[in-house]
Amino acid sequence: MIVSAVISVFVVIGIGAMVRQLGWLSEEADNSLLKLIIRVLLPCLIFTVISDNPTLKEADNLILPPIVGFFSIALGFAVATLVGRLARGWHGLVDAKARRTFVLCIGVYNYGYIPIPLIKLLFDDQTLGVLFVHNLGSELAIWTLGVALISSTASSRWWRQMINPPTVTIAVALLFNFLGLAAHLPEFLTTAIEWLGHAAIPMSMVLIGATIADQLRHNGNAWNTVDSAKQIAWSVLLRLCVLPTAFLLVAMLLPCTIELKRVIVVAAAMPSAVFPILLARLYGGDSAAALRVVLGTSIASILTIPLWIRAGIALLEFTGGGF
Repeated sequence: MIVSAVISVFVVIGIGAMVRQLGWLSEEADNSLLKLIIRVLLPCLIFTVISDNPTLKEADNLILPPIVGFFSIALGFAVATLVGRLARGWHGLVDAKARRTFVLCIGVYNYGYIPIPLIKLLFDDQTLGVLFVHNLGSELAIWTLGVALISSTASSRWWRQMINPPTVTIAVALLFNFLGLAAHLPEFLTTAIEWLGHAAIPMSMVLIGATIADQLRHNGNAWNTVDSAKQIAWSVLLRLCVLPTAFLLVAMLLPCTIELKRVIVVAAAMPSAVFPILLARLYGGDSAAALRVVLGTSIASILTIPLWIRAGIALLEFTGGGF
């Protein structure tokens, strides 16, 4: 089941790369497609999952998940920073800009577009709702710690980045859930919202595949040096070996709900997110270094995701986690 779910995700991403190569999805269409996903499809999915979710009426599933999301990103930053300082000459990061970008990419794992379909396939909508609340903390970490890291300065306007359609929808959907308002919405409206939400996951993965194909085409020379190989090796070691171990220890020891434990287990297995490539471009980072980390961990994660999720489920079952 786990292997099948992971393969399904990467098949859709591969189709996205293929349609880009075939010219069926142009780069000019990306901006419109991204706006559609962020402003319409993803909010519809979030509203469907959260607005009538009894699990999210529990305080433990509202307070702790964002805290865990924030510190999961911060932990990645701390570990990568430590390696950047102690392993000089070994990691292939030749300047401060490359080191900052490396730290950003190691810390920011894919907490959205891959975990969403995996949780849908492996668990339930209650767990998916906790993921969305968890991701509020992850977003906060990126727009505060992450931006300060990559730009070497703190942004006084970071809070504006937090006000976006998905986060606003989370707040509105939580209010609907708390007040029980979803039951009073007309069926034709909830059905339409649900249909649009169903499109969010495949459309997002297709766009990720297209973006990866673009990066490979435009930055093909980013892989051809010894330093590149070192960076990829350290990325895989940290993002897919060291940090998953730490995440699973947290899931095992943290007194929290089973839904949050599931979210932590899935997060543990995730590769670096694609978004830091864009952040590196916006804030003067090393986009080639970002590409190496993101693609290196993404490719390796095809093998490691099933292993870590299996290990997490087995560990929590053994310790009474209730899977």
